[in-house]
Amino acid sequence: MSDTAVPSVLFVCVHNAGRSQMAAAFLTHFAGDRVQVRSAGSAPADTVNPAVVEAMAEAGIDITAEVPKVLTVEAVQASDVVITMGCGDTCPVFPGKRYLDWELPDPAGQGVDAVRPIRDEIEKRIRGLVDEIAPAS
Repeated sequence: MSDTAVPSVLFVCVHNAGRSQMAAAFLTHFAGDRVQVRSAGSAPADTVNPAVVEAMAEAGIDITAEVPKVLTVEAVQASDVVITMGCGDTCPVFPGKRYLDWELPDPAGQGVDAVRPIRDEIEKRIRGLVDEIAPAS
């Protein structure tokens, strides 16, 4: 990988309405343009979970404009690191990619009280990921 290449990360969950949206938002927030960030779902919901939007707003991150996106083969092929969050066997696997599976509770149908600990765990993992793949110079 050349020094100019920006690592790309794809977050995948089933609905792309909760965990992967929070992870993508945190990674964008902490790493800025040092990382290319995508998120997608194997069966995307119509909208991002409102409790997730609220929990992220409490953390100072506005994701009201985000919409769930469908997982494409192209998105996986274009990513260096693919982080799955409970999408099971629906995530396509390609050789040469780095896969991480983050076991996290699904916030679907949960209120903001249930989403906060998931958000905090995702934030912690994202901070570690940034330190590893895109440390501040």
